[in-house]
Amino acid sequence: MTQSEFLNVVMPFKDKLYRLSKRLLISAEEAEDATQEVLMKLWSKNSNIANYKNVEAFAMTMTKNFCLDRLKSKQSSNLKLVHSNYVDGNTSLQKQLEARDSVSWVEKIMEELPEQQKLVLQLRDVEEYDFKEIADLLEMQPTAVRVALSRARKTVRDKLMQKHSYGIG
Repeated sequence: MTQSEFLNVVMPFKDKLYRLSKRLLISAEEAEDATQEVLMKLWSKNSNIANYKNVEAFAMTMTKNFCLDRLKSKQSSNLKLVHSNYVDGNTSLQKQLEARDSVSWVEKIMEELPEQQKLVLQLRDVEEYDFKEIADLLEMQPTAVRVALSRARKTVRDKLMQKHSYGIG
């Protein structure tokens, strides 16, 4: 496989790899490093890449495993918390602050979720994968994916409601 063929295959889902890495590793710099590592590993397997049924699913699995390994390694103590929030220039400052606060709270709540729920929520609600793809990617039954997603959403919803009802908590 030539470099341009490889780029045509990999580039459409490169951003998904980054977002999954960022969700797991939190730090933008660490996520960029993880994405580059996975892309390098994919390039090293480029002669066999045509044999994979779904290269994107394979790459997402590689990314998930790489990030989880990073978190378990000694280097994870060096990971730092860095958040970047989307800012829409067409809204008032008050709405921007409220939106930033809500996004920040959702991110904090997601970080506290069990690993499996965090991954399912990221893949379904952020990356918009369907249940079968998530089940294959995480090696789970589709019903287990639905249960994990339901529990994750309920936890996020309950904690957000608690925050909005009782103020900063």
